[in-house]
Amino acid sequence: MNLTLRIWRQTGPEDKGRMVTYPVQDVSPDMSFLEMLDVLNERLILDGEEPVAFDHDCREGICGMCSLMINGEAHGPQRGTTACQLHMRQFSDGDTIDIEPWRARAFPVVKDLVVNRNAFDQIIAAGGYVTAPTGSAPEAHSVPVPKADADAAFESAACIGCGACVAACPNGSGMLFTAAKITQLSLLPQGQPERYTRVIGMVDAHDEAGFGGCTNIGECAAACPKGIPLNTIGRLNRDYLKATAKRSGTPGS
Repeated sequence: MNLTLRIWRQTGPEDKGRMVTYPVQDVSPDMSFLEMLDVLNERLILDGEEPVAFDHDCREGICGMCSLMINGEAHGPQRGTTACQLHMRQFSDGDTIDIEPWRARAFPVVKDLVVNRNAFDQIIAAGGYVTAPTGSAPEAHSVPVPKADADAAFESAACIGCGACVAACPNGSGMLFTAAKITQLSLLPQGQPERYTRVIGMVDAHDEAGFGGCTNIGECAAACPKGIPLNTIGRLNRDYLKATAKRSGTPGS
């Protein structure tokens, strides 16, 4: 295939940035999207030009590094797929493809398609862990967990922290990520002692990092490559209401 790429180029955080057009020839439909960008960068380097900066690591849909807006969609047109696992067979010969970084106040652009996602680390540092010593691994099934809770916790733990939810949200909210990291602990016995201090700390860190508020539009769940459902935010909201009631000393909380 022969394609036309319109790629966001930005030399640094202070640069205004611009879209630059690059033709790419002889693209195999079996290439991944990032392999196609590799081919472009090889050509740019041979031509003495600056290659396009973009994040990547495992290229197996696990690490969450491949943060790209492709034709206005986080990770591209194929649902439940990261950009590194998106193949060029999803496009047609002669297509023009727009490639941009995540667009969110909490994710400032570092260079080209690379953004700073340290704001997610701040949310995790505010409570996304268990501080109590857990000792050695317990015997299997020695701590009973209802299957529905175990399944929901596992589902939330699948979040790879890529930031697609933030990029897709019109408000730039990171609430789906925050809810997933809270839910995977709040549904299990190990997470109970800090359940309510955790939710307050992590939501506060979310707001302080500059993320927008959640208005339940649902674009986050639609863009999530791991299928984290929207009702995960509902669980967060319930825990947050209980936590604020406990903190204020509301009777019956």
